[in-house]
Amino acid sequence: MPQSAATLHTGSHDLPASAELSRFMAEAWAPSALPDSARVPAHAITPARRARLSARFPGERLIVPAGELTVRSNDCDHRFRPHSAYAWLTGLTGEDQAGGVLVMEPSGPHGHEAVLYLRPRSPRVDGDEEFYRDRRYGEFWVGRRPDLAEAERLTGIRCAHLDSLGAPTGRNAAADPELAAALAELRLVKDAWEVEQLQLAVDHTTAGFEDVVRALPRALAHPRGERWIEGVFGLRARAEGNGTGYETIAASGAHACVLHWIRNDGRLDRGDLLLLDAGVETDSLYTADITRTLPLSGRFSPVQRQVYELVLAAQDAGIAALRPGARFRDFHRAAMRVISEGLAEWGVLKDARGDLHRRYTLCGSGHMLGLDVHDCAKARAGAYLDGVLEEGQVLTVEPGLYLQPDDETLPAELRGVGVRIEDDLVVTAEGARLMSGALPRTVAGVEEWMGTLLDARA
Repeated sequence: MPQSAATLHTGSHDLPASAELSRFMAEAWAPSALPDSARVPAHAITPARRARLSARFPGERLIVPAGELTVRSNDCDHRFRPHSAYAWLTGLTGEDQAGGVLVMEPSGPHGHEAVLYLRPRSPRVDGDEEFYRDRRYGEFWVGRRPDLAEAERLTGIRCAHLDSLGAPTGRNAAADPELAAALAELRLVKDAWEVEQLQLAVDHTTAGFEDVVRALPRALAHPRGERWIEGVFGLRARAEGNGTGYETIAASGAHACVLHWIRNDGRLDRGDLLLLDAGVETDSLYTADITRTLPLSGRFSPVQRQVYELVLAAQDAGIAALRPGARFRDFHRAAMRVISEGLAEWGVLKDARGDLHRRYTLCGSGHMLGLDVHDCAKARAGAYLDGVLEEGQVLTVEPGLYLQPDDETLPAELRGVGVRIEDDLVVTAEGARLMSGALPRTVAGVEEWMGTLLDARA
């Protein structure tokens, strides 16, 4: 259960506070209340979300924890991000939510009352040292938290002290697969506000990709140019939002054949491609997820163009398959047909039929997108992977070819080339809208875009 707020988390070298100091620290503080008008951005829409959850579990107590702080090293914690279901139901997204728990208490024959159990702002009174001595939760160490009345105004939810929670029984989203699945499935279709947040994440990500291209000359000169790229994008993500929505993949050369390459410790070579897979997470915790594969020289070589254009044709086929009522897996199958036929034309495969193309593609061609980069992953297969697309769903289409540097089934000139093109789309009544269309996708478009940004820098 959550640790009591009465337990001080002080450093091992801290001296005890004298009674005189404790009295002195409690004196002469000016009022600093939050404005009465302050509300979480999703304040108006979270009640309907909770009502939908309530309807799925009549008469049952539902427990949705924000999560706890986790130690990174010794007395340093990882930066905290609340669980996505907690953020979706409450609108609370800040680092101050560590330990918070939303409890949906059965109320009446079918409904629930939501109660938020929080660690509130520490009182500045004699005998309570948390606000200035507690390194983990103290206001002077990690920043201000709202008091309970402020939290109620912020969220529109009745709030209580975390210490009063005790050990409630019921369905806990952290341990109950059925509740976790329901929370994921309720988030499959995005409302208009969520789509706006995702578009904002995409727009900031677009700016981050532009930053990266402008920074290429310095990155190329650095012995760990991939890290330089990661840092440049990370600056944009932290300046415009909460940070990156996942660890940035800055993979040059053969590193692009490692799907989740996040070491990012390689040098950049002008003759290679750079696969950049990155997304800004907004303050509301919605993330973009975009990949571009860029020629570090500014121009694709003939072989790089050959691979890139096959992946682009596969992505075009996948995007064309998106529409309400289509099976979720249809766009992947459409993309893989193009890949298989292309590999057969190159002579890499003897036949386009079958699944041997998977040696060179390795994974699926897209996923849902939202509060998590791989959103709604706990949803049951029938509602997601084996389900049908609906208007308002947001997803990625991201086919790739990963031609390993030691793969002797490939001609030598293809080995070590990795290409992925990934875009974010929202399903509409007519098909799908490309949210990330501000970033060029074609060979000519990428080359012109890069040239313009590098020329402007000069």
